[in-house]
Amino acid sequence: MTVHIGAKPGDIAETVLLPGDPYRARWAAQTFLQDAVLVNEVRGMLGYTGTWNGHRVTIHGTGMGMPSLSIYANELIRDFGAQTLIRIGSAGALQTHVKVRDIVLAQATTTLGSPSRSIFRDLHFAPVADFTLLAAAHKAATARAIPTHVGGIYSSDTFYDERQDLSDQLQRHNCLCVEMEAAELYTLAARYNRRALAVLTISDHILTHEALPATDRERSFGDMVQIALEAAFTTA
Repeated sequence: MTVHIGAKPGDIAETVLLPGDPYRARWAAQTFLQDAVLVNEVRGMLGYTGTWNGHRVTIHGTGMGMPSLSIYANELIRDFGAQTLIRIGSAGALQTHVKVRDIVLAQATTTLGSPSRSIFRDLHFAPVADFTLLAAAHKAATARAIPTHVGGIYSSDTFYDERQDLSDQLQRHNCLCVEMEAAELYTLAARYNRRALAVLTISDHILTHEALPATDRERSFGDMVQIALEAAFTTA
């Protein structure tokens, strides 16, 4: 048990899927896991542990933004022994060829700042995904014929961003999408020698302003969860 996670020793699996929304964690656990048990509800941040195809899995919310994710990822790694951490979340497309409902696999992340930024000071650390997870996720998505993009993304520390000049440069440099958590997750995975990946569903488009209708979100997000689970347990 930690300050933010009320789970008991052994309650958390070595493989953890991390949606930002705690209610999405509940939905994913009820939909994809067998015998899912609630293992945390401190501050309303829900976490469940069950099995998928015989493998133990925890699905735990992180909240919005890198500071919130950093709290949960740190405690899951340091206090509960999480080894593989996969963010499953939504993102906004920054390129015309990336469409709403597409999947983005974040190969690398760019950010203006994160909770780890002060550690590096003037160094611009470049956090990247675990290649084994990335390759396995791409294979799983391709097998399902899901439009999938692999490349760099932007992890923003603000939701209501008014930096059009920054968006223009990100688009110019082929950044695929924007979200709010992956850069810190990848940095923590590097620090603690863990495996990490972000599997993202494009829910809206920054350029066209198209958005995924609420009625379609469950099916589209389901593809993302399935890809993450298959990637986590693919053996070389």
